[in-house]
Amino acid sequence: MIEKATFAGGCFWCMVKPFVEWDGIHKVTSGYMGGHLENPTYEDVKKGNSGHLEVVEIEFDPSIFSYEQLLDIYWMQIDPTDAYGQFHDRGESYTTAIFTYSEEQKHIAEASKEKLAKSGRFDKPIVTTIRDAQHFYPAEDYHQDYYEKEPEHYQKDRAISGRDQFISEHWKK
Repeated sequence: MIEKATFAGGCFWCMVKPFVEWDGIHKVTSGYMGGHLENPTYEDVKKGNSGHLEVVEIEFDPSIFSYEQLLDIYWMQIDPTDAYGQFHDRGESYTTAIFTYSEEQKHIAEASKEKLAKSGRFDKPIVTTIRDAQHFYPAEDYHQDYYEKEPEHYQKDRAISGRDQFISEHWKK
């Protein structure tokens, strides 16, 4: 049985590749969730007037790749202490959140967040929110698998964002 997980981790371009290469992951789609505007466009979300966050929706087989494993990967892609965006992308649409589809996912996500908070890995509070999943709106086609479609631009954007440096400093220890 295929389940869904949805994570907001700043720019969705950087949130696809970490998940796609694992057995049990069927699909990773860039999109929008959490806002009030129906059928938002990238421009609506980027302007900040839709209430939506940039997210990735992951379709996975939990008998092969668990929700806990997805969360482990997720935490290693973000700065969970930044309430105002991620790296060089600032504003509400780039904030972090875990959108859950069941009470079981919510419980697992809360336990994972608490474990991270108690780990001492960060000296600031973990501000990533855990929210009930809402309607998912897929992003425009040109955003899907951006790291493959526009590898040079993707690498350049990722390099200047500070994301890789942060990951290296906090997770490669």
